[in-house]
Amino acid sequence: MTNSNSYIAAGGRLLLAVIFLLSGLGKIAAPEATQGYIAAVGLPLPLLAYLVAIVVEVGGGLLLVLGYQTRIVSIVLAAFTVVTALAFHSNLADQNQMIHFLKNIAIAGGLLQVLAFGAGSLSLDARRASSPKTAEAF
Repeated sequence: MTNSNSYIAAGGRLLLAVIFLLSGLGKIAAPEATQGYIAAVGLPLPLLAYLVAIVVEVGGGLLLVLGYQTRIVSIVLAAFTVVTALAFHSNLADQNQMIHFLKNIAIAGGLLQVLAFGAGSLSLDARRASSPKTAEAF
């Protein structure tokens, strides 16, 4: 991977991660409103769904920025994003909901690109792959 491609891959991961990090932090800042919204769309166990969303969004966003376990993180985030599109933005007759639905689908597409091509050389994944293996590591 060329040097400029390394920066592009890292920048792409960062841009994808920002939406998850900001969304997760927003949920932390407004727990009652978030759980109310979850309940309003008819999902069961709003508290559990809220906690899972925070772990996935904040944890996944941070791991994506760092480029750690990137392929696993990207498939989890892509699945989460499609599920949230279907659960929260499925009223496609409403133009605003259609825009949010398509945004989620586009984000999932970007995450699938990360899954396919990996984190790039500016990542913890690349650092781990290039570090020498010792007997203690096994």
